[in-house]
Amino acid sequence: MTAALSEGVQTSPAFTPRVFSGIQPSGGLTLGNYLGAMKRFVEMQGQGFETLYCMVDMHAITVWQDPEALRRQTRELAAGFIAAGIDPEQSILFNQSQVPEHAQLAWIFNCVARMGWMQRMTQWKDKAGKNQQNASLGLFAYPALMAADILVYHATHVPVGEDQKQHLELTRDIAIKFNHDFETEFFPLTEPVIEGAATRVMSLRDGSKKMSKSDPSDASRINMTDDADAIAQKIRKAKTDPDALPSEAKGLEGRPEARNLVNIYAALAEQTVDAVLRDVGGKAFSEFKPMLSDLAVARLSPISGEMARLMQQPDEIDAILRKGSERARTIAAPILKQTYEIVGMVS
Repeated sequence: MTAALSEGVQTSPAFTPRVFSGIQPSGGLTLGNYLGAMKRFVEMQGQGFETLYCMVDMHAITVWQDPEALRRQTRELAAGFIAAGIDPEQSILFNQSQVPEHAQLAWIFNCVARMGWMQRMTQWKDKAGKNQQNASLGLFAYPALMAADILVYHATHVPVGEDQKQHLELTRDIAIKFNHDFETEFFPLTEPVIEGAATRVMSLRDGSKKMSKSDPSDASRINMTDDADAIAQKIRKAKTDPDALPSEAKGLEGRPEARNLVNIYAALAEQTVDAVLRDVGGKAFSEFKPMLSDLAVARLSPISGEMARLMQQPDEIDAILRKGSERARTIAAPILKQTYEIVGMVS
């Protein structure tokens, strides 16, 4: 964790400082996944927290997944975590389905959460749309499983993007209601960790839309498997405006594409936006884009190379995930057992 991040984090003395976060193995890791999540996960290692990072494959199947593709994508995501700098010895790295306590606690939370809470979730409305009657029950109950993912470890902090903040607020609501209903202080009120210049990385073709693997245009995103030539070409063709770069952040207002490219540069360079603009203010994009391209290639090429190596060693990835799941269960199992006792289940 960066100094600024650690200074802003408050931890309840009643709970072990513990970070949990997960990413769906739905394929196609992008620069947005790296800057918005993985890079921050790496920074949080060894900063006074226990860190658990998860491939949430149970969340992935709330919509149809091809089984072989899901297995491949889970391994690819694990390879991405490791290549980005997650140390499986220092952090606990695992896939969700290997730790049954997630699903077991989720059922209890299904009985704590209210239908109205779930119906208000923006992600449910977006994904189910007008076809809610044909959406899976799992998609509707997704936030209760996410709460279980977090609270089965008594996680005190979760690094999330803005689009997941509502789900974390629901996690807090579930913890509050459980604690109130059973007159206990058993579950922590988990805090979101949202920070960084490129927490939300936008499309290279439309600065008003989030960079996404589902965008039909491959030019809209930088994939973590792209080679140096592909990265350079996509940045060269990224949408901009005709004006020169400003010398301060205020000058990026109303310029979404300019703001996005500057944010990406700042995050890759580990600088503030203001520091970047002090150096590049007044430059045209024809000068700035090659700078961004060189920086992106230098930062991302080693990651894509290591991902490719690991994907040739699936047994190595599987062994890491099995060991991680065993370590995760040593934390989750006693917390679930205590939850059962609080609820009144005979074990």
